[in-house]
Amino acid sequence: MAENLTKAELVEAVAKTADITKAAAASAIGCFLASIAGHVGKGGKVTLVGFGTFSQKTRKARTGRNPQTGAPIKIAASKSMSFKASKAAKAGKPKAAPKKAAKKK
Repeated sequence: MAENLTKAELVEAVAKTADITKAAAASAIGCFLASIAGHVGKGGKVTLVGFGTFSQKTRKARTGRNPQTGAPIKIAASKSMSFKASKAAKAGKPKAAPKKAAKKK
């Protein structure tokens, strides 16, 4: 089983792969995640070919039970973000990393 990857480790990997600073990589990842969350939060979908699709799911209101007393409780409707991995991502065969861009002088 693969080890979990933290955000700090992801930033370091992106910085190394793209040959940029960790600060630039952290900023890019933060903007990327904020853009996805903002678009999905408005009810849209974000599809990344070869990776997967982020979308919003709605859970209906329902009746649950208090585990301590067994008394019925009302659980309000809610929305959550969902991710469905592509076939390539499920198979562990993501698209190749982009070629490194030439540095500007």
